[in-house]
Amino acid sequence: MFEKALDLFEQIQLKLDNVTYIIVFNACAGLPNDRAIKIGQKLLDKMPEDYRKDVVVNKMFEKALDLFEQIQLKLDNVTYIIVFNACAGLANDRAIKIGQKLLDKMPEDYRKDVVVLNSAMHMSMKFGDIQNAERIFRLNKTKDIITYNAIMNGYNLNDESSKCFKILEEMSHEDIVPNEITWNILIGACSQIGMIHRCEYIIDRIPLNIQNKRQIQNSLIDMWGKCGSVEKAQIAFKSIDDRDTVTYNAMINAFGLNGMGSEAIQLYKQMPNHLRDEASHICVLNGCSHSGLVHEARNIFDEITFKTEKIITIMIDSLSRLFLFDEAQKLIDNYEKTNKPYLI
Repeated sequence: MFEKALDLFEQIQLKLDNVTYIIVFNACAGLPNDRAIKIGQKLLDKMPEDYRKDVVVNKMFEKALDLFEQIQLKLDNVTYIIVFNACAGLANDRAIKIGQKLLDKMPEDYRKDVVVLNSAMHMSMKFGDIQNAERIFRLNKTKDIITYNAIMNGYNLNDESSKCFKILEEMSHEDIVPNEITWNILIGACSQIGMIHRCEYIIDRIPLNIQNKRQIQNSLIDMWGKCGSVEKAQIAFKSIDDRDTVTYNAMINAFGLNGMGSEAIQLYKQMPNHLRDEASHICVLNGCSHSGLVHEARNIFDEITFKTEKIITIMIDSLSRLFLFDEAQKLIDNYEKTNKPYLI
């Protein structure tokens, strides 16, 4: 099939769009011979920058690394960014090996490129290598808002959220103005730390024009719920007129986390059907589980049309918490009839 794909590409003047690029690159990656390498290299050299980035945007991380290893790519700033982002997206042994090797051998000129350094820092954070990410952060002499956001987001990913507040102060010292993404990351840091005074400190600093945005309000609902302040979460919820799926899920989860399973169920039932997704079902079932509402959990579970593995896992947890092991085992057995063995 790969040979035929390349035959078609060479014989017919195909319109070069993102789909064509992906098809041909897949064929080249599947045929690591001289012909495939020649076609892949020629196509890549002539490919617009936007399409090169699409290889990563389309989550084709493995294919991006296949191309990098099989074809002698020209190492320019775009290539570094693509490969670093692909490695960050995978964060497996292969990606770590490739990403670290590429970073170690990167010429000095690219170590002055803020976008390349931001991608490298993000990659290191996804690898869990905080020390290396911090080294890249200090190396970067032209830090921008993306740089600061990337390192703070990395701290959140690696359970080092307390360091975010020091970065915020550094931003203030360097006259870097936080944007909506910055505040969202900091709210996430507060959620992990769970300290009310930190939450209030951050909220007091968020400009009103940003604070009133739905995405920020959704994050605040989640933050207050995880900090145990359900009343403040409800205030944020009620302040949102155009509630979306995330808004409802955050509030349902806030109720569930704080032992208010009945309230979680009530809001779940009020939630418009078209807004419900997998996370909605998981949040309400989790709320039932923590409140011992197994009868209600059964009813909700039975009404869910498409039961994913995560939904089934939550239901099994709910049954097991009340020592209903036979019923939980029955769910596992039914799941394994059409899926791989379930691992508890």
